[in-house]
Amino acid sequence: MSTIIKKPLITEKATNDSEMNNRFTFVVDRRANKIEIRKAVENMYGVTVDSVRTMNYGGGKPSMKYTNRGIVEQRNKRYKKAVVTVAEGETIDLFTNV
Repeated sequence: MSTIIKKPLITEKATNDSEMNNRFTFVVDRRANKIEIRKAVENMYGVTVDSVRTMNYGGGKPSMKYTNRGIVEQRNKRYKKAVVTVAEGETIDLFTNV
């Protein structure tokens, strides 16, 4: 279960969403489905999950780098992001382990 959730995603938009709407964002394993993500968050943080939304990123568009050896083309890294909505009145403290 702990390998399903790789890390919490701490960005300005995700932090604002967690403070205002009780939604928390995580980078998860690409093969995990919504049910597995729900169980992993509930076991890891001890909260009740209302809903899970997932998005797949990367893999499609190549990135170009201009180096001293010429132009290098690489694929973007692929990852899966999950936005988890927690029940009203509950919260996840992501900054205690920092």
